[in-house]
Amino acid sequence: MAHISEVLMKNESTAHALTRRDFSALLPALLAAAPLTAAAQSAPAPLTPLAPGKYTQGEAYGDQRPARTSHRFLIGGLPDNIRLESHLTVLAPGCPPEPIEHHKHTEMWLVHEGEISLMTAGVTRTLKAGDMGLAPAGTDHSVYNASKTAPASYFVIAVGPPE
Repeated sequence: MAHISEVLMKNESTAHALTRRDFSALLPALLAAAPLTAAAQSAPAPLTPLAPGKYTQGEAYGDQRPARTSHRFLIGGLPDNIRLESHLTVLAPGCPPEPIEHHKHTEMWLVHEGEISLMTAGVTRTLKAGDMGLAPAGTDHSVYNASKTAPASYFVIAVGPPE
């Protein structure tokens, strides 16, 4: 059986297409490389370590949905490769529900003003200013403004593995 380097050299020097035998010699290497390529493509970006101290609200970020604006305070890594993210979201009166989502991280909503409707695991609850909602990792959830006439806002704290 030909060594892979011999197959490659043979094909470079003859400029012919691979034969079935040549392809058979390369197949194990191609199959072994596929998981490595997939893992490299799906690996999350390294997290910037978070430093102790004060964090202030940043500019609006991400895919802003109609009647919904989010401002990040921080995102980064804690010891033991734990991801921490925090943002403030402001919902206009009557803001429609966001799509139902679930993540590898746990999310906590701390209602700042107004009332929001938080659906977790198929159950919708109304949260008022001062209330907190929780969606452990993997839980389907969605949030929207419970009022058609008043704005609402909430802080999100997300903790979990890098994504």
